[in-house]
Amino acid sequence: MESTIIGDKIAKARKKISLSQAQLAEQLFISPQAVGKWERGESIPDIVTINKLAKILGVDLNYFSENAQTAGEETASKITSGSTDNTEQLAKENANPSRSERQLLTNFSGSALAETDFSGVSAPNRKFNGSDLHGANFSGADLTGSSFLGSDVRDANFNGTNLTDCTFSALDLSGSSFKETILVRTTFSASELTGAKFSNAKLVDVKMTATDLTKPIFENCSFTGVDFKASDLSGQRFDGQIFIDVKFDNAALNEASFKGATLKNVSFRPTFALTNRYYKTLKTINFDGAMMDKLTYAALKGIGVDLSKATTI
Repeated sequence: MESTIIGDKIAKARKKISLSQAQLAEQLFISPQAVGKWERGESIPDIVTINKLAKILGVDLNYFSENAQTAGEETASKITSGSTDNTEQLAKENANPSRSERQLLTNFSGSALAETDFSGVSAPNRKFNGSDLHGANFSGADLTGSSFLGSDVRDANFNGTNLTDCTFSALDLSGSSFKETILVRTTFSASELTGAKFSNAKLVDVKMTATDLTKPIFENCSFTGVDFKASDLSGQRFDGQIFIDVKFDNAALNEASFKGATLKNVSFRPTFALTNRYYKTLKTINFDGAMMDKLTYAALKGIGVDLSKATTI
């Protein structure tokens, strides 16, 4: 049903601007046969192509929604009813068109999407569960509220991507890139991040729990309200970076480095009693040149951490 509706809408918009199937196909770098299949409802374009179609045909993405009508169609149907109440209702719906809109192509789970170009798309609340996304390009996209569970996301590009409220769980993110990525309330759990690079990123209320963080790279990042609970950060270098309201509770921090870092209201305490092993782990952390508020300084000093080269702010 959905493919037929989308096909009809593509055909109608194409004919409205006097574009042949062959001309449309040429602009999309595909075959005319593919356009024909869409219009007959035999197949459906992917989300990237839907975005391109909207631009070529001069419509917005909501046009392809099953429930969406053009303003002219809506007006005609309302006037035909001859009801004043219907006219008033029409005005309300035009003022708030989102009431009749719904998202298309929300579920990409179980899909083979290796090296697919999603750059710049607006695709909130999508599902990419159990999918092959190896080398996919999500740069500059809006993926707010989307989920990535049990997928292969190696070498993916998330540079400049909006990942607010996204979930990354039990997947492989090796070699992925997060440069200037928007990370707000994003969750990373039980995932492989070997070689992943976070640079010039601001992490706000992010959770990186129960995850091996020994091999990703963090450069020039700021961490606010981030929870690293029960993650392995052994040998990780956070030199010169900013930490505010951050929890490292029960995290493995052997030989971690915070040289020249700024720490405000940062907790390194275990959830339960401070064991001798955990106490020894904290003493291996390098805080040379670090600047921290007095409470964080006191908490670390109280358990014997060497802060001889750190200062308070």
